[in-house]
Amino acid sequence: MIYRISIVLLIFCFSSCKNDKTLTTENIQNQSLISFETSYLIEVDELLKIAKEPNIKILDFRKSNVYLEEHIEGALNIWRSDIEDASYPYEGMMAGKNQIETLFGELGIHTTDTIIIYDDNALCDSSRLWWLLQNYDFTNVKLLHGGITAWKSIKGPISKEIPLIKKAEFKLTETPSMKFYLSKEEMLEAVRNNRFILDTRTNDEFTGKRQKRGAAKGGRIPNSKLIDWASAVNYHGDKRLKEIDELNKIYKELGASQNDTIIVYCHSGVRSAHTTFVLSELLGYKNVKNYDGSWTEWSHFDDYPIEQDSITTIIN
Repeated sequence: MIYRISIVLLIFCFSSCKNDKTLTTENIQNQSLISFETSYLIEVDELLKIAKEPNIKILDFRKSNVYLEEHIEGALNIWRSDIEDASYPYEGMMAGKNQIETLFGELGIHTTDTIIIYDDNALCDSSRLWWLLQNYDFTNVKLLHGGITAWKSIKGPISKEIPLIKKAEFKLTETPSMKFYLSKEEMLEAVRNNRFILDTRTNDEFTGKRQKRGAAKGGRIPNSKLIDWASAVNYHGDKRLKEIDELNKIYKELGASQNDTIIVYCHSGVRSAHTTFVLSELLGYKNVKNYDGSWTEWSHFDDYPIEQDSITTIIN
């Protein structure tokens, strides 16, 4: 989060997509015609019309040093650490309700505001905040399709100025539904009962060859199937979602029906939040759960089962 103070954090970039489209203004504008039947996506031309309305709050979900270089005019800045519960011995856990209420109130966001979230990582980081807010039953939120790149392609106003903030009151429901949330205990039960589990990391992480920072060991949760989150987007191109027909084909090949319970995880629940969004909001899967702590948490418990296909050779 920025209050005229720059905080430098580390972000990892993930990629695995093939056959991505070349990034051009024409492609971005043409793809805005693609219709996704969800209220949680907003196209850049739509945002341009409403960006200055008082009940619209735009959140730049990127590292603070990147935000300071340029951002959508009027956007506020937060980062992953702002929505994490730091009380755990490992990083990445979902922030509690009171922490989110305080954070958003200090950002000047009212409960009745509409929040527009964008990033530069194909909606991956934005989806984590969307997922968190869904668990707390806050639904007045939209993700900017194409992120800041698409915004710049239509010459949307860009600024370096940090908006002045007037504190507001932001309240979540007293008893949240936690509709997309899964705990480590629930994941352990899912493994024992051979539930449908998707690992949304890279192949090297899945096999155990790569151990990312924060994990205690390399490997995967037993019974997992691999589907890199980035398969859903044009990662090396315009970073937009692939068309619905292509998305349906990709995920149907995994063998789950729309009524099956599908449990997703990644390294720290960020990439898998993106897959949760794709499955539940774009493809109509009814019972999707994202394991909050994901591999980072799971790997810290020696009595929890793991699988490995190779000895870890890359640690970063």
